[in-house]
Amino acid sequence: MTVRRVMPVLTVPDVDAARGAFVDVLGLREVMNLGWIATFADDDLRHQVSLMTKDATAPVNPNVSIEVDDVDSAYRAAVDANLTIVHPLRNEDWGVRRFFFADAAGNVVNVLSHRG
Repeated sequence: MTVRRVMPVLTVPDVDAARGAFVDVLGLREVMNLGWIATFADDDLRHQVSLMTKDATAPVNPNVSIEVDDVDSAYRAAVDANLTIVHPLRNEDWGVRRFFFADAAGNVVNVLSHRG
């Protein structure tokens, strides 16, 4: 399994109200917006941050999203490591397969792969 991207996820009360700090001040551009989550990136897509109000299908908001090339393998490794699975492995309507685990400090990690 290879990590492709690590992206912080900031919980905000209003995505549109929070966007100015990232677009106007930092020069990032919006690369995705589902209403409840928006992702902002530099032109090379190397540096990204997401702003989220409330996750659409999970019981909690993640602190970070980590994209991997094989989410099923990552899920098996998380289960084998006895990590607390906060959101089960599932296909989401917006084209990702993902699960959440909580680390020992309680940080929630969204592990995902984009589906074909």
